[in-house]
Amino acid sequence: MNEPFYSVKNLTKVFGGGQEQVVAVKDVSFDVTPGEIIAIVGESGSGKSTLARMLLKLSQPTAGTIMMDGEDVTKLKRPNQLKPYWRDVQGVFQNPAGSFNQFYSVRTVLEKTFNLHEHRLSKAEKLERIHKALNLVGLDPQQTLERGSHELSGGQRQRVIIARALLVDPRLLIADESTSALDASLRVTILNVLKDLSQRLNLSVLFITHDIGQAYYLADRVFVMYRGEMVEQGPTETVLQFPQHDYTKRLLADVPRLEGWTASPGDLSIEELAKALT
Repeated sequence: MNEPFYSVKNLTKVFGGGQEQVVAVKDVSFDVTPGEIIAIVGESGSGKSTLARMLLKLSQPTAGTIMMDGEDVTKLKRPNQLKPYWRDVQGVFQNPAGSFNQFYSVRTVLEKTFNLHEHRLSKAEKLERIHKALNLVGLDPQQTLERGSHELSGGQRQRVIIARALLVDPRLLIADESTSALDASLRVTILNVLKDLSQRLNLSVLFITHDIGQAYYLADRVFVMYRGEMVEQGPTETVLQFPQHDYTKRLLADVPRLEGWTASPGDLSIEELAKALT
């Protein structure tokens, strides 16, 4: 079994102070091993996105630690410290259009990513990496590179953003509601891209979602967040077929029923639930 390379211990984020204090994330702890996909599930306001921003070093924790390869990276702030971290930990967000400069072509968007790269690369080396990344996410470089964002579908934009993350060879990809702005068919495409990349590149993925069906379809493990706390975690089938916490049970009770389904989510096969909800 792989050893964890990334560990979060008692991570906490508090906004405001005194009577106006809001605890957005409270004492969250977990480990990540190479090549696994973890789904963090919860409703809006559960603290999922706040957690993602702390892991991506876009927001500083109030308390707790983030460890990578045994090194404490919690308080990294300066650009020269953050560049190496961002090579290892990349993010993909909910709205792919918001990740593009509308005046840039796909080529320009991808080329600017090399500012994070450790070594100077020649123009030919950069182009080779760009072609490889686009091919990995199922896009034809010849048909994609000179297009602007307005010429791409939502699914194509999201795949370009994933390709951009891959250019720096990350070890961990944090996908925060990265399919929620897409229709059902495009959601499945992005889920399959993430699953394929994890297997082919030994890439770890933190997939943050409110959709239990997508978590079921994609993840090796599921973490359930409620009011800023991690209330349940474990192997996907165990957590979602045999939930222990009342909040997890309520989430599953809200799953839409299709004709012929039994009343209890625990009676459904993992394949039935995943297929129906994606």
